[in-house]
Amino acid sequence: MLYIVSTPIGNLADFSSRGISCLSACDYVLCEDTRRSQRLLKHYQVEKPLKSFHVFNESQMEERIVQDLLAEKNIALLSDAGTPLIADPGYALIRRCIKEKIPISTLPGPCAAIVALVLSGFPPLPFQCIGFFPKKKGLRSSVKAALQYSGTTIAYESPHRICKTLRIFLEMSPDRVLCLARELTKIHEELLRGTPQELLERLPAPRGEFVMLVGPFVN
Repeated sequence: MLYIVSTPIGNLADFSSRGISCLSACDYVLCEDTRRSQRLLKHYQVEKPLKSFHVFNESQMEERIVQDLLAEKNIALLSDAGTPLIADPGYALIRRCIKEKIPISTLPGPCAAIVALVLSGFPPLPFQCIGFFPKKKGLRSSVKAALQYSGTTIAYESPHRICKTLRIFLEMSPDRVLCLARELTKIHEELLRGTPQELLERLPAPRGEFVMLVGPFVN
């Protein structure tokens, strides 16, 4: 069976006892970064083989994983932080398992998008999560679509691109209130709310991955 296991987004204490039991029972663990996953397993005294499974090798790894699953091995899929498949690898593997009638189970847990949504103060429903904004082509159109959406839009953004993205929001909708969340569940958890200009003034040297939330469009 393939187990989709959610991992802490910052605080290791958020990992479930069911997750510990699942990892302990699996034959091996698929993870984006073996070093990060090793810290989690070591913290909970779980010793299992780790295999890299990331955006650059998932297509090459798929056949080997499927054959192991067909041989009735139990395999866990982790992301570096949060729920696998949400802006992380694994979708193609899930589709292949469905095709091959391989059983799949998920162990729910932390998801940065949902945590940020709950804390944002924006309407929780409806919402859309668009993952990371496009790096180059399509960035402006994605921002425009977020501004026109009737619910709350959730997106991820990196520290070296957050100011560029905010400047596009400033150009297109200077009065729209946004929310930025970073270091969620950690000691220095921070949520910033304000217009694009106000946020730019408060981010002289942004650090850490960001969750950006855009409130709903109102006529």
